[in-house]
Amino acid sequence: MTPPVSDQQSKTTWDADADVVVVGSGVAGLTAAVRAVELGLRTLVVTKGRLPDGNTRWAQGGVAVVLPDEGASGDDSLDAHVADTLAAGGGLCDAAAVRSIVGAGPDAVNRLLRGGARFDSDASGRLARTREGGHSAFRVIRAGGDATGAEVQRCLEVAAEGLPVLEHHVAVDALTTASGQVCGVRVLAGPDATPGVVRARAVVLATGGLGQLYRSTSNPEQATGDGLALALRAGASAADLEFVQFHPTVLYTPRAKGRCPLVTEAVRGEGAVLVDAAGRRVMQGVHPLGDLAPRDVVSAAITHRLASAPGGVDDHVYLDATGIAGFAARFPTVAAACAAAGIDPERDPIPVVPAAHFACGGVVTHTHGRTDVLGLYAAGEVARTGLHGANRLASNSLLEGLVMGRRAAEAVAADLGAGRLPRGEARPGPVPVVPVAARPALQRLMSRYAGIGRDADGMAVAGSALDVSTNDTPLWTVGAVEDAALTLVARAVLAAASAREETRGCHVRHDRPERDDRAWQRSQTVRLNPSGQPVLTDPILERAA
Repeated sequence: MTPPVSDQQSKTTWDADADVVVVGSGVAGLTAAVRAVELGLRTLVVTKGRLPDGNTRWAQGGVAVVLPDEGASGDDSLDAHVADTLAAGGGLCDAAAVRSIVGAGPDAVNRLLRGGARFDSDASGRLARTREGGHSAFRVIRAGGDATGAEVQRCLEVAAEGLPVLEHHVAVDALTTASGQVCGVRVLAGPDATPGVVRARAVVLATGGLGQLYRSTSNPEQATGDGLALALRAGASAADLEFVQFHPTVLYTPRAKGRCPLVTEAVRGEGAVLVDAAGRRVMQGVHPLGDLAPRDVVSAAITHRLASAPGGVDDHVYLDATGIAGFAARFPTVAAACAAAGIDPERDPIPVVPAAHFACGGVVTHTHGRTDVLGLYAAGEVARTGLHGANRLASNSLLEGLVMGRRAAEAVAADLGAGRLPRGEARPGPVPVVPVAARPALQRLMSRYAGIGRDADGMAVAGSALDVSTNDTPLWTVGAVEDAALTLVARAVLAAASAREETRGCHVRHDRPERDDRAWQRSQTVRLNPSGQPVLTDPILERAA
């Protein structure tokens, strides 16, 4: 029996103090924590699973970066990488942010290499490169064939050895002073969800994405939008939330729910092609890059092909990789997932379907990780820096986490040194009581009405159904925290997607199929109103130098 709220409040058993608490232990979080320690900050990492349990280890493709001294293709350049990122972003990238973050990629990768990261090499001993959707050159470096995220995570965990980490601690809410400055987080600890607080001069959110909004996703179970919800409740703004990227190719399993095995885009980069049940090329005539078109284009094309199948009975397409020799050696992670499903990619086409993959929007930050709430910083997928716009370019995410995690820590150190983060006093108030919808019903609504294809009537149905199906619930269990976050984030996504009356990037409106640059070449910002409802507000905050 769950204790009443008053008893839960009295169970607080510890109270930690730090200069900075980093919430999340993926690439952005560990990069931020390691850099904060290097800068002399008392640093604590809070993660709701084990240290390696975030989304980083599932990243297969690689890191998109131009390293001319390591044998990059002679026709590649920083300008070309920037141009590809802007093109994929559908007119909504911040060009200055793109150049700033992409331009910092070589230093970030070289730091990994100096720290012992083992990337794959070609026959000449130089870093091997592949090409993925939306890229005009072979610039994606990889590790373990298709296990780049796992190698990046391993390298960062080695660098973080000895750093204080609170595993199985879920961040519930931000602690704030009377002036609104963030000065720590309230947490639930361990299997008993024991309440506690972590006081800090600054909080860096690196909590990842929101893939669990949908029934099928490439994301792990932890990707429930907790950090985004925490930031919104603390008064921060978010932007570009309507742009949820669906990866075109996850392994299809009938009636699958939750995380589905990813079939990396690099498989198409090595020559695989998408075909329907009749063997017809899915991407023929759809885009100049064919099967290597940006992810939003490929996912939409697959969805359209499935919807137009005779009788509408097809629920997946196929990735024909039978022409790739030595598939298992080049893509061991994909091969293992296929083998578990009884598929031999060297002889059988791989059944695939799009699934929720990456949130292009998030908490609004400038290019050093500061949000518009004093004391609150964000990096990685939870943040909206302007790098991705309406659609993320493949393999830019690990790059962003490496660059922005480091910058967020440096921003905290700079703000502490300049006296911009006075030590605030805040006592935890009552346990928050917020609207919560049942997760299965929410996922069904979002998958049906706010997935790849959307329209006004469907999103209105989803919004109304959420309104009548929520119950006010105290956040004293991990399940309640996660489901509350999903409920809030779902409402924010629906608000932004309903308002954007066009099709752009990951946001595909069946009732508004054309892109409208005259009215909609701009980002939308979301905040919570005094009653806690997501509402569209004024333009993006100005970025400091």
